[in-house]
Amino acid sequence: MNFSGIITGIISFLIIGILHPVVIKCEYYFSEKIWVVFLALGLIAGVLSLLIENCVLSGILGILSFVLLWCIRELKEQ
Repeated sequence: MNFSGIITGIISFLIIGILHPVVIKCEYYFSEKIWVVFLALGLIAGVLSLLIENCVLSGILGILSFVLLWCIRELKEQ
């Protein structure tokens, strides 16, 4: 059995679920000026996803990268 898809799905769900309240708290305490941190972390996660050979870990980092970049949009909307 190959559990890599299920593992990636569960981790994606957790990443989105954890970052949603983090974005709200960051916007409350730091305003939208914190978007640069999300950009930097998103770019770092994206580069790491390209460098790691493990497919599951690379996929998870890619998902994390795009969720962090999406957080910038959420910061601007709030």
